[in-house]
Amino acid sequence: MKFTWMKWSVLPVAVLMAGGAAMAQDQPAPSQQPAPQAQSGSSATPATPAEKPKPTVAQRKENQQDRIAQGVKSGQLTAGETANLETKEAAINKETAADRAANGGKLTAAEKKQVNGQQNQLSKQIYKDKHNANTAHYGNNKVGQRRENQQDRIAQGIKSGQLTAGETAKLENQQKGINKQVAADRKANGGKLTASEKKQVNKEQNAASKNIYHKKHNAKTQPQAQPKP
Repeated sequence: MKFTWMKWSVLPVAVLMAGGAAMAQDQPAPSQQPAPQAQSGSSATPATPAEKPKPTVAQRKENQQDRIAQGVKSGQLTAGETANLETKEAAINKETAADRAANGGKLTAAEKKQVNGQQNQLSKQIYKDKHNANTAHYGNNKVGQRRENQQDRIAQGIKSGQLTAGETAKLENQQKGINKQVAADRKANGGKLTASEKKQVNKEQNAASKNIYHKKHNAKTQPQAQPKP
């Protein structure tokens, strides 16, 4: 009788142990456990930020113009450097417009890649020109102040989109010509300008001023990039 009682008392224990082992095998491994949901008021681990979308062709173009405008305003870019940069930008814009016209208003993936490569090269040139030894020195005289005023107006036109890259290139080439003439006159006169030379420079700046106004108020504008919805 004693043996029988021990046999029947051990049996339920064995059954419970076997059931526990089976339940343990049915649970996922720790690495497979679902992440606990954050309770209200508790600090949850922040999600990894999504990768920023690449700028569009229009956004890239506007960014380049903003950088050029800042360089013109600060004097980091001379008139000659600005004219060169804007001539290259105008060429990229012309090529982009031609590609869009040929493809129903859109650019192919290969064309977008090509434009991006060209803008990369221009971006490096902008940085190089803004950080080299060449700067626009205006001086504390009427000629220098007039020259700085013209550059400020051009910079504002670039920034606002009133001036296209092609228009800016022409305006800066005009300023480059005036600056070159002033430098030659100063060199020939011990660093100064004669009264007649000052009068001539002022006359040329008057013509340049009218040109700036005309180009800022004509029908041509630099399209501003629209943010993606």
